[in-house]
Formats: sequence, C-alpha cells, structure tokens
Amino acid sequence: MTKPDTAEVEGARSSAVPERIDIPVLQMKAPLIKLGLTGDGEVELPPYEKPKIAGWYEGSSVPGDKGAAVIIGHVDTKTAPAVFYRLRELKKGAAVKVVRSDGKTVAYKVDAIEQIPKHAFPAEKVYLGEGLRLITCGGQFDWDAHEYKDNVIVYASRA
Repeated sequence: MTKPDTAEVEGARSSAVPERIDIPVLQMKAPLIKLGLTGDGEVELPPYEKPKIAGWYEGSSVPGDKGAAVIIGHVDTKTAPAVFYRLRELKKGAAVKVVRSDGKTVAYKVDAIEQIPKHAFPAEKVYLGEGLRLITCGGQFDWDAHEYKDNVIVYASRA
C-alpha cells in the first residue's frame, strides 16, 4: 500500500476510536485494531496471524468525523479466506456500519468499488475527501512476489 504523503486530518478529531466494522449484506462483523506507519512510511497491515480482524489507519479520520476514514483488511491467508475476502462482492448502495468506542454507530452506503493495480494506488482519492474507504488485495496473485497485483477499494459516504 502506498504511503499517505498527502493525508492530513483537518479540524477537531474525536477522542473515540472505531472498534468494529459490520457489513450486513456480507454477514461480516469484525473487530478493528489501530494501524500506524511502518519504519519506511508505509501504512501498516493487520497481522497475518489474525485474519478475521481489520485495521483502522489512525492517520486517517475517525469514522463519523470529517475527512476520509481508512480501514484495511486481508483478502486471504495461505490456507483460508480472511476478513475482506468477499469485499469485492459489495454493490453500490450496500450498508456498512462502524461501531465506535463512544457507543455511536456510524452508517455508510457504498458509492463505488474499484480494483486498481497496486503501482497505481490512488493515494489522494483514498486519503483525502470525505467518507469511508475499505481496502484489501485483489486481482491476480503474483507467485514470485508472494502478493496480489491489485487493490480492491470501496468508497462509501455517510448514510
């Protein structure tokens, strides 16, 4: 994933943090952990050994606050589907809910889904603007590099 060079959360930031993501149409509920940046400035990924959790990039907005909130999850492991395995199946208008530590549940609706090569990751589109971004891997698997060639990105706005 490309580092968020242009990501700056503007305005007052909530003290709440997102704790869970629910995508009813996929029958998916997953706990969220905080993700920061790696030593080389890339956004951290959730731990591979915990495939059923997703992560909120804490350099992005808190879901429900002004700005873009970014949640990342794996598509699979070496042996099984992971938390965002079915993310590519979402359709425009589908509901996504994020439960926060302050007891609020923020509802979103899917506006668009795109699959894009990792080398062309749209950082400004993902990290700037308003709404929720859900990111996972997708496309063909590159066996030499041991990773997927693309990202699947879901863009959602407040419902």
